[in-house]
Amino acid sequence: MSVPPESVIPPAPTDPAPGVPPPEERQWAMFAHLSALLGAILTGALGGGWGCFIGPLVIWLIKKDTMPFVNDQGKEALNFNITVAIAFVVLFLLSVMTFGVGLIIAIPLWFIIGIAWLVFTIIAAIKANEGVTYRYPFTLRLIK
Repeated sequence: MSVPPESVIPPAPTDPAPGVPPPEERQWAMFAHLSALLGAILTGALGGGWGCFIGPLVIWLIKKDTMPFVNDQGKEALNFNITVAIAFVVLFLLSVMTFGVGLIIAIPLWFIIGIAWLVFTIIAAIKANEGVTYRYPFTLRLIK
């Protein structure tokens, strides 16, 4: 027996392909990565951009139970930004403990780490928007 064509309901065009997160999850995952940029900009004048991990933390805490892809990417963004913050603090302490001599090493490393942070954050946001699970390099996985 055949089914008349008018009785077959085609899939909705908004249904994602199998294995690809829905558009809303992809968007929130992208926001988790980009919120680090916003946090760094907003807190930059107050103390060197220490707020880069606040945005990913807030998004991850709000959406982790309802959106699995955001849970994964939010943790990833949070871990990466905590790692970068630790690196900046260690370089600052090196500078203070050596009475400024450590700035010879710290300043170039701050610049290199800052550029890498910006590039990796943008790449992660683009990948998350595409529905691809992104893993930052050189990241301490503190939040599991």
